[in-house]
Amino acid sequence: MRIWQTLRDIPRWFRPGLGIRRWFFFVMFGVTLLGLGFAVILIDLYRTDSSNPVLLVLLSYASLRFIPRVWRALLFGGLGIGIIIYGILQLNRSLLKPFIRPGSDVFDQLAEFRRRERGPRIVAIGGGHGLSTLLRGLKTHTGNLTAVVTVADDGGSSGRLRESFGILPPGDIRNCLAALSNDEAMLTQLFQYRFSGSPDLDGHSFGNLFITALADITGSFEAAVVESGRVLSVNGRVLPSTLHDVKLVASMELPHSNNEVRVEGESKIPEMAGRVRRVWLEPDNASAFPPVIKAILNADVIVVGPGSLYTSLLPNLLVNDLLAAMHASRAIKIYVCNIATQSGETDAFTCYDHVRALEGHVGEDLFDVILCNDNYEGVIDKASTWVRADEKTLSDSRSYCTDLVDDGHPWRHDSQKLAQVILDIFFERTGPLGDRTI
Repeated sequence: MRIWQTLRDIPRWFRPGLGIRRWFFFVMFGVTLLGLGFAVILIDLYRTDSSNPVLLVLLSYASLRFIPRVWRALLFGGLGIGIIIYGILQLNRSLLKPFIRPGSDVFDQLAEFRRRERGPRIVAIGGGHGLSTLLRGLKTHTGNLTAVVTVADDGGSSGRLRESFGILPPGDIRNCLAALSNDEAMLTQLFQYRFSGSPDLDGHSFGNLFITALADITGSFEAAVVESGRVLSVNGRVLPSTLHDVKLVASMELPHSNNEVRVEGESKIPEMAGRVRRVWLEPDNASAFPPVIKAILNADVIVVGPGSLYTSLLPNLLVNDLLAAMHASRAIKIYVCNIATQSGETDAFTCYDHVRALEGHVGEDLFDVILCNDNYEGVIDKASTWVRADEKTLSDSRSYCTDLVDDGHPWRHDSQKLAQVILDIFFERTGPLGDRTI
């Protein structure tokens, strides 16, 4: 039964895109040459010792000379091919078994890997839960995925570790690593586990502590992120936007007043009553992490958002080198607008307000596509409102409006819907082979 199932699976190994056929024929050519070599030796022995009756009988039986020549060729050829294929299949099963997920099919998993390997090069820029949602959807479409994460976070566990150990905040990076993990359910849960009860550990997540420990062991934060990615078997890369210790500062207009106040710290900006006028980084000359620049310049698609406008997206784009690389890149640049407003940061904002605030900091010619949600059904938090695609948004030729809502949580993006729309936009503008036409 098992042999029959193995033979039945043989055609699946020759499906286009798996990279198997070329090596199979390569092996077959080698075996054919080996067979010809043995045939030459056998013929020479037969001719040389044809006077020896014992050897003559042995050679006759060994070569099945008593069977007609055509049937002998078919028998030897068919039996040889069958043995070779069966051996190769079993060898591949043995080699791949440690790497196959339980319940998965080796053929489908190999085909999926090859498909993602040929996927577009996508750079996703942001932070917080919005970036994690985006990555969770994109990782099913491409393995050429780079997440660029803000390092301006100074609240919660990340802020405490940043203050105590002088490292970059690991929280948003931890979330992205977990989102990109390849079916490592237990490790991902462990990475996201948050301690409670102990005064020293209360509020800290295991992943934050793990990255902090690795940074001390490896001697650098970026090496700690790489090693964490290996532990979680991530599909893609997670990179900090800069390795400098930057602080986010905002100028805010107080309510019922024209006075402006300076607010320091990413975590304090949403808590301050008032309207954000402008944000900047201190120091303002922090250089981008070099691999980020390389990823942006080589990208096919660059996606900014979803995420908190002032505290997740702009801290990345305010890194001068990073922004310059985006302007220089030939990638399709997409801004994903939030579905719901964020209390204390974008109250009552429309989609147009988001774009205007963003472009007021980075320039008006950066994005090729403004991706907005147009499904306003469902109940969202009372402190938030729908971010609607108003008339000004719809009059912008860059606007692309569609249903992006997670039906279970209407204030969030659906990761699969969002990823599919981004891929659709890419292929609409480049064609099925990814050759850009605009």
